[in-house]
Amino acid sequence: MNEFLKKSAAEQSRALRNKEVSAVELTNAALKRIEEVDEKLGAFNSLTRETALETAKKVDEKIAHGEELPLLAGIPLALKDNMNLKGSKTTASSKILENFVSPYNATITQKLLDNLVPILGKANLDEFAMGSSNENSAFKKVHNPWNLNKVPGGSSGGSAASVASCEVTLSLGSDTGGSIRLPASFCGIVGMKPTYGRVSRYGLIAFASSLDQIGPFARTVEDAANLLEVISGHDPKDSTSLNIPKEHYAQSLNNDIKGLKVGVIKELMAEGLSEDVQKAIESAIECYKKLGAEIVEISLPNLKHSIGIYYILATAECSSNLARFDGVKYGYRTPDAKNLLEMYTKTRAEGFGAEVKRRIMLGTYALSSGYYDAYYKKAQQMRALVAKDFVEAFKKVDILISPTCPNTAFDLGAKSNDPLAMYLTDIATISANLAGIPGLSVPAGFDKDGMPIGLQILAPQLKEARLFNAAHKFEQANDFYKQLANI
Repeated sequence: MNEFLKKSAAEQSRALRNKEVSAVELTNAALKRIEEVDEKLGAFNSLTRETALETAKKVDEKIAHGEELPLLAGIPLALKDNMNLKGSKTTASSKILENFVSPYNATITQKLLDNLVPILGKANLDEFAMGSSNENSAFKKVHNPWNLNKVPGGSSGGSAASVASCEVTLSLGSDTGGSIRLPASFCGIVGMKPTYGRVSRYGLIAFASSLDQIGPFARTVEDAANLLEVISGHDPKDSTSLNIPKEHYAQSLNNDIKGLKVGVIKELMAEGLSEDVQKAIESAIECYKKLGAEIVEISLPNLKHSIGIYYILATAECSSNLARFDGVKYGYRTPDAKNLLEMYTKTRAEGFGAEVKRRIMLGTYALSSGYYDAYYKKAQQMRALVAKDFVEAFKKVDILISPTCPNTAFDLGAKSNDPLAMYLTDIATISANLAGIPGLSVPAGFDKDGMPIGLQILAPQLKEARLFNAAHKFEQANDFYKQLANI
């Protein structure tokens, strides 16, 4: 059965339709795989066996009756533990929500259930999605399946590690500043952040509402494209949801890219890039040339400010969003408080981890009287300039490429005491969130230690089909995606 787990979602779908395997068998095999390897990996916070098997049984009944199956029906999937699934724990990997059971489904969760996708469990993450290494979880660290002594990337480390280790075939993450693309790069899989508003955020625990976006993890571009199709669409429950027609991304995966103008982001090919990553990206550029694309060097002059802009805006929004965790309505409440004010302060002091507290304090400071104009307002103005840089760039090119990260996965604990070094890990990914454009990381090789390297591809807003096609062409011209972590 493990051979079936190594197959792509498209291959598993064919096997289900041809009755080579049943959905219940596939789900049970995935659950068994999780039991075997997750103690070493730490990718899951909790499992939702009954929900998964119930969904799988419905798939088998449809197959038995010769009925048409929805897209990705029967394919094992993990949900990042900041997305609501009714009746299951949703903790955001925080002590403050350790025993919180969700009373409703997120919109994306409902879409998955409607498409008969078995949800096997909740994937570990950096607490409240704040981090780049998945070492900030209140429960346990996530390990990289390629080397258990290294980080998987964050904040969606559990989602990425579960797919890379074949515990599940697909997973969902959330991306606020690179939290899907960075773990995809470190774990050697495909991770994709859609255009802001393409996927509903209803039922996602908010970190920074103007930046957060839910997106797919998969081992192939085709699978990621199909998963985005399942979860995207307008949602009246989310005021930022775009009311645009649904697209069938997989249909455009084999479009010719001869003459496609590929922009190489000059600022991200400069200093600070590891030698192995530089070689891999140069090799990717050559690959695109062979495929008939035209390579153009592009400068994004305001990109260098993106880390500073992000860590003002994201922390300001997190300070506001996390105010609701006060011990009053739900979640952890301190057992020893003499009055209301003490209950608030002690609950938050005991319930939040160090990184979350750091970001709340930074954000509260940026929003405080006398500093709002100097920091928050200025950061919003600079954000507009970053977005303008992309608008100008996309007048000259069809897509942009860069490394997903200047380095490969680092050792666990290597940057824990240096927040600034950790924040700089996101230098290549943050600007896409500031501009609201879609971005994707696709496997592009390995460093000298055998750790995966990711190629980041960016496209204009709502041009996901173009993005997937360009990534698919690169993926199929190489065989990096066929190599699996040996755990």
